Amino acid sequence: MAVIELTSVRKSFGALDIIPGVDLKIEHGEFVVFVGPSGSGKSTLLRLVAGLEEATGGTIAIDGRDVTTLGPAERELAMVFQSYALYPHKTVRANMSFALEVAKVPRDEIRQQVDKVAALLQLTNLLERKPRELSGGQRQRVAIGRAIVREPVAFMFDEPLSNLDAALRIEMRLEIAKLHRRLGATMIYVTHDQTEAMTLADRIVVLDKGVIQQTGSPLQLYERPANLFVAQFIGSPKMNILNTGAAAAPLPDVPNAATHIGIRPEDISVCDPREGHLAGRIDVVERLGSDTFAYVTLADGTLVTVRAPRDSAATVGQQIGLRFQEGRIHAFDANGAGLAS
Repeated sequence: MAVIELTSVRKSFGALDIIPGVDLKIEHGEFVVFVGPSGSGKSTLLRLVAGLEEATGGTIAIDGRDVTTLGPAERELAMVFQSYALYPHKTVRANMSFALEVAKVPRDEIRQQVDKVAALLQLTNLLERKPRELSGGQRQRVAIGRAIVREPVAFMFDEPLSNLDAALRIEMRLEIAKLHRRLGATMIYVTHDQTEAMTLADRIVVLDKGVIQQTGSPLQLYERPANLFVAQFIGSPKMNILNTGAAAAPLPDVPNAATHIGIRPEDISVCDPREGHLAGRIDVVERLGSDTFAYVTLADGTLVTVRAPRDSAATVGQQIGLRFQEGRIHAFDANGAGLAS
């Protein structure tokens, strides 16, 4: 396990600042997820930690040792990429053994280590197969196993599940979560998928344009977003954002400085149009089995998403009222910053 600390870390390409300056500390055994849209700088930040990119400024320390100018091998980290990058002509055992062979680890020790990791990842029966004989999920487990056998101080995952179909993504997400519990290792995981971030992370780091917007546990970010960006990025479906002038009735607990309010779909109840904070017309109803989502258009054209019971009688064209749950309204000022309500 390792403590990883970034102090004023910057990355520029010419005059273009990709990471204008990041301060972040990752504790021993913590599972931290970097999340954000394409171009947010999350993969670049991971590559800076791993030594695959050279920092323009600032310092990167691992267990108190300044590694800012050291190469990837000297940092003793293990990387798992979106691409499995397995040697197609080598068996699973040979793929997992390769890094140890290069390091001239004794053969008996290599075999013991590979056998131990294979058992951990349920790969024992696959050790003599070639990558072409494996499923996508099995190949990804081999790539993870190859990283584990090196006994690194920390693991770096760069969108490792992006090439898998939906069912395999869920399966591998569970495997990675269980692996973290078993190993107790420090892990940094990059994804654009906020569902992966919410289900895997001890702590999420939300990035936009190379700037950390907020860090915190999944529940903290969901319930107390620091700004409009985090409010709309974390959560599916995303939070509804309304101009404060859109309300048809006074809203409780909204500061005077608020220019926008946010309300999550599950915190809105349907009522008589005369009794709600807002009123509108249902334009679309999605019935997903466990949930029903109604998409309601307000008089000013704003679209509001409402999560209703799965047996909801909501119908397209119906005029309804929307009542917001007290204490669940988020307020934001003109700059998009969250306000205490």
